[in-house]
Amino acid sequence: MAKIIILTGAGISAESGLGTFRDEDGLWTRYDLNEVATPEGFARNPALVHEFYNARRANCRGAAPNAAHHALAALERARPGALRIITQNVDDLHERAGSQAVWHMHGTLAGALCAACGHRWEAPEVMQPADPCPACAAPATRPDIVWFGEYPYYMDVIWDALRAADLFVAIGTSGTVFPAAAFVQDAARAGVATLELNLEPSEASGDFDTVRYGPATELVPAWVAEVLATQAD
Repeated sequence: MAKIIILTGAGISAESGLGTFRDEDGLWTRYDLNEVATPEGFARNPALVHEFYNARRANCRGAAPNAAHHALAALERARPGALRIITQNVDDLHERAGSQAVWHMHGTLAGALCAACGHRWEAPEVMQPADPCPACAAPATRPDIVWFGEYPYYMDVIWDALRAADLFVAIGTSGTVFPAAAFVQDAARAGVATLELNLEPSEASGDFDTVRYGPATELVPAWVAEVLATQAD
């Protein structure tokens, strides 16, 4: 069975009401990314950072998986062990749709991390700077999110999975954030077929073998249906 590696970005969750960096009136526009999405910003003003991520966590919990998330979950069920999702998103919509083989390379809103000892636990709905770590009691609680300037999670296994795949698919990504922006080139060098499903051309569109443009809730279910039909033949 062909191995498929899928990269998802903010575009797959946009139709669930979760904004992207580029939204003109979204949550991101009300905050300076240097202040809420960097280790330095957290050191300067942890209360502001927690305020931002508490709002994002509330938005996420109020959203629901859309047809694209459900289609990928159905594909995973039909191809057990042969599909892996790498997501740049920190929401849990893939999991809530039923996907299990998910690597959150940028962390997750559902997680809390102790900046002092590295302990991880499930994040409460509201986090505050004085919250003690359950393991060491230090008031060093932060969101388990990979901020700008920090190294993404799972990179050692991601590169291996990319090069061992038969097909790499990027869904709803801008192609601007590294290292994910380099995945298509790395996969192509390994002889892996590549496909982009996006609302509009990304900065990396020219590197893909095949591109399709339109809403994720239309493109992804249609593509999954094609894959499943081929499998049934």
